[in-house]
Amino acid sequence: MSIGQILKIPSSSKEENTTVTNYIVKSGDSLYSIAKKYNTSVDKIKQLNNLNSNLLSIGQTLKIPNSNNTTDLTYKVVSGDSLYSIAKKYNTTVNKIKTNNNLNSNLLSIGQILKIPKE
Repeated sequence: MSIGQILKIPSSSKEENTTVTNYIVKSGDSLYSIAKKYNTSVDKIKQLNNLNSNLLSIGQTLKIPNSNNTTDLTYKVVSGDSLYSIAKKYNTTVNKIKTNNNLNSNLLSIGQILKIPKE
């Protein structure tokens, strides 16, 4: 694998039911952390991208399978946001957002992507 390399996606007869997200590998990423973030498995990511090892390169583009039953929205944190304000905006709770994103604290970072559960 090399930085910027485009990976081919195997097609299947169920292609209309499978959607993917493009993810660009950043410093500190691992297949495990990416799989956890997108609620999928390391094996599914490796299979979709024809990977033979767990080694990743910064800048590498991965296809991440989206679960067919995922009903979450995504939200990009902007300056002034809090978990409370986001929860209120999407008619959910702080605890549900924290659980959905495996957060241990209420601290957010500008630009952070949160998965917002639909009610």
